[in-house]
Amino acid sequence: MTLRRIATVEDLHSYLHIAMQLEHATIPPYLTALYSMHPTTNADAYRVIRVVVVEEMLHLTLAANLLNAVGGTPDLSSEGFVPTYPAHLPDGETDFEVGTRAFSRETIETFLKIERPAVAEGETRFVSRERSSRALLPAVDAHEDDLHFYSIGEFYAEIGEGIRRLHEEMGDALFCGDPARQVGPEYYYSGGGAIVKVTDGASAAEAMRTISEQGEGLGGAIFDEEGELAHYYRFQQLLLGRYYQPGDQGGSPTGPPLDIDWDAVYPVKADAQLGDYAEPGELHDAIHAYSATYGEFLARLDEAFSGRPDLLMPAVGDMFRIKELATQIIRNPMPGQPGVNAAPVFRGLAPVEVS
Repeated sequence: MTLRRIATVEDLHSYLHIAMQLEHATIPPYLTALYSMHPTTNADAYRVIRVVVVEEMLHLTLAANLLNAVGGTPDLSSEGFVPTYPAHLPDGETDFEVGTRAFSRETIETFLKIERPAVAEGETRFVSRERSSRALLPAVDAHEDDLHFYSIGEFYAEIGEGIRRLHEEMGDALFCGDPARQVGPEYYYSGGGAIVKVTDGASAAEAMRTISEQGEGLGGAIFDEEGELAHYYRFQQLLLGRYYQPGDQGGSPTGPPLDIDWDAVYPVKADAQLGDYAEPGELHDAIHAYSATYGEFLARLDEAFSGRPDLLMPAVGDMFRIKELATQIIRNPMPGQPGVNAAPVFRGLAPVEVS
């Protein structure tokens, strides 16, 4: 069977926009788990998840740099950019679903599946199954019939191959984007790698390497070239109860133990939707205020990726400052649902007037 690959610059633009959507789609689930922990508890787990969120923002920025470099236009405010949870990532997997849920063993197991390593070298990156109606990426026809990417790593491998093929065909004309739209390392700090300005084939490959290594590890390694632990193994530490340290093998960390209290968590409503808060009142207003503020965060990212890179660090700061809004929501019981607390909804609404 001949698989349809990235054949045109327009195909590449579509894939890279979807890469941005995919990187963002992990952030609401990770933030919900982070928000749901009781204050002053689970410091180890909080630190692990927060580092991953910061690095997902790095990956989102790298994907934007790649898209800008090849003449595309990032758009985080378009209809459908924020998925409706639960969703299937990245290409409609049905063996697990991704939702906005409280911190728990089951939630961390889902995070491991999001970040699962790619198949071994020489094996196919596609699996055969029916497409899910809840696939995050329903518009992508990357391959024939019911073949789908096994993991995010395979999705990025396809992008990397597409960039190489088009670069061979077009030369440096592929990288026709305005260099002023590139976000450089001076505008964002992440302990796990720096932002790469993408201007040619080498810098594009470096950006792709950073995304792949930090997410799933590369070639079976659990640490990347900068000595940072891949996301898959960061999350795995929480289930194994111990930190990895240099020299460890996957599945066998030998570092200090993690202190985790799985019960010190608010029982937030899983996969909350705006329709769950239809009743007028303070909770309804708080939910809409949170969604509006999240929309402003996405709009600021749009500006940062459209020639205002100085706005990126303030935008990331906003992402964590809105935790206070989320905390106010999460401490409220859901009306008529004993034992269930409210949860924020990441919909990016236009601002609303709060009474």
